[in-house]
Amino acid sequence: MKITISKEGSVPVYSGSTGIFFEDINYALDGGLYAELLENRNFEAKDVHGRIGEYIVTPDGSYAWDVFPAGAPVALKVKDDRALFSENPHYLRVVTQREGCGVSNRAYQGIFLRKGETLRLSFWVRSYDYRGGVRAGVYAQDGAVFEVKCKPRADGKWHRYSFRVRAKAACEGAQFRFILERAGAVHIDNFSLIPDSAVYGIFRRDLAVLLKELRPGFVRFPGGCVVEGNTLANRYQWKNSVGQPERRRQNWNRWAIHGAGAEGDFRSQFSHYGQTLGVGYYEYFLLCEYLGAKPLPVVGLGIACQYMSKEAVGVDDPELETYIQEALDVVEFANGGRDTVWGRVRAEMGHPEPFGLEYLGLGNEQWQTPESDFYRRFELFSARVREKYPDIKVIGTVGPDVGTPRNKEAWAWTLKNLQKDENFVYASDEHFYVPPQWLYEHADMYDQYPRAGKVYAGEYAAHVEGIAGRLSPEANVWEGALAEAAFMTGMERNADVVVMKSYAPLLARIGYAQWSPDLIWFDAKHAFGSANYHVQKMYSLLTGEVSYKTKADGAGVYVSATSSGDLTYVKAVNATDTAVEAEVEADFDFGEMLRIVRMAGEPGDFNSPEEPEKLVPVEVAPTAARTAQLPPHSFSVLVFRK
Repeated sequence: MKITISKEGSVPVYSGSTGIFFEDINYALDGGLYAELLENRNFEAKDVHGRIGEYIVTPDGSYAWDVFPAGAPVALKVKDDRALFSENPHYLRVVTQREGCGVSNRAYQGIFLRKGETLRLSFWVRSYDYRGGVRAGVYAQDGAVFEVKCKPRADGKWHRYSFRVRAKAACEGAQFRFILERAGAVHIDNFSLIPDSAVYGIFRRDLAVLLKELRPGFVRFPGGCVVEGNTLANRYQWKNSVGQPERRRQNWNRWAIHGAGAEGDFRSQFSHYGQTLGVGYYEYFLLCEYLGAKPLPVVGLGIACQYMSKEAVGVDDPELETYIQEALDVVEFANGGRDTVWGRVRAEMGHPEPFGLEYLGLGNEQWQTPESDFYRRFELFSARVREKYPDIKVIGTVGPDVGTPRNKEAWAWTLKNLQKDENFVYASDEHFYVPPQWLYEHADMYDQYPRAGKVYAGEYAAHVEGIAGRLSPEANVWEGALAEAAFMTGMERNADVVVMKSYAPLLARIGYAQWSPDLIWFDAKHAFGSANYHVQKMYSLLTGEVSYKTKADGAGVYVSATSSGDLTYVKAVNATDTAVEAEVEADFDFGEMLRIVRMAGEPGDFNSPEEPEKLVPVEVAPTAARTAQLPPHSFSVLVFRK
């Protein structure tokens, strides 16, 4: 079989075109990348249930906190009078009738610590007449992993107590406790327990490192459906996510009620899933700096999630100006000087220099309906943003799917506007969660796309029938990852059209997932990339600056080729059941084979906590200058040097 590369018709590859899409789904932030170990640390949890358009939101501040010891004479009550912070007014009153009792925290099924690990613990206490001591710490079956003691002031005022602690022993599934040494009553609020290893004191290190190793070109955040909310009140309001973390008004997460229908009263096991906003827009921009990636924030357009609501602010309604201003102020927060309102907020939070924002996403997979009036709405937002910030590249949307009538209509509308104004959008975001066979059959899809409109493939993944919905790492089988690798050869061959791409979703906590497959899986102890993660990594790290016209003359083999300097990267997917010998030829000198980076496995293989590296790229020594064996069900990058 021959792989043929042609210099004629080559196109540039946009630097950093492979990025990541970070949405707070599957406990990706609280309980995930946010390194905070305690659950519902500020007693602001809400219980959400109901049906589409009718969501019942009930405060449940004691969620994840239990009486300790179980059955002890302890009375717990969530209160909100004389609050510590008005934005998050709830706190917990603890009344014990005997010494040595208090509360424990579930901490997402328990705390994992390594021996010698250091952490920072803090909490607030108010005492009116309790004059005894309190103890707090993490405890395993063998006793205290660490423990601190203090004596609250009995003056009726809130006081913060903070400690640096060290784990005396390793633990897994351990419990956090707050104990009164005497009978009495205290008020408690705003607990925090974060390992010193956290990147910037914010991000769980093993997850942050996995993201960094992807070397993403950009980070899209915060969604996804989270941007829109199941109601407009539930949407992600970025201004609530900056400033002092304790004063960021907690929101319920729209994924808490994923699965709700038009009838009945649906309740998920994740009905308390919330957003403390401990990682907000400021931390998001810091994360982009850590990753060396460009930020791509997404703002809502005054439309709630069209799958879950028909709520929308009319285009002619004066209230829409609030949403437009939110979009404009994002840019000011990122790039404005100290002489601007939101630039000053950023500077006072600790980052006086601008973040250098280049992209702004307007909306998420909306489509035209009488209620949404999406086309007119988007035109208004795009014009206002570019009028004030002409250098900002607007990312648009062409709906929630590809190849459908609404997708085709949205592209026609986009191209018509681009004819009138070439800066109407920089790229249009399209999404597809599809079977592997669809990806194979559409690997040449972008060959036919018009060159006038650029594509951001913002959410895509292969969903293997009967496996994708398992909500565990076994959803990420090699069968799906290999199909994605094949489809991405088409993206790479058409790098002049597909200028940005990101797999979705990014993160999933084992036992807390609402959606699968996912790129990275983790629990309290483990964090590892799926096979799909390693495919994305190979595309991110092993890609040149110029993409060539490339074809294979064998069925079931998918190819692309790029070069940078004296290196040429040939990507080859063999989706067949038999090995193939591939001979590479071109109409220019691309040198001899230097190395081969390869992934291969059985279609049903997947990475897991027990076998986190069952499917990873391996280095293979070439045996010929321009010929290589492509094993069955394999993805290879053939690296040539001239």
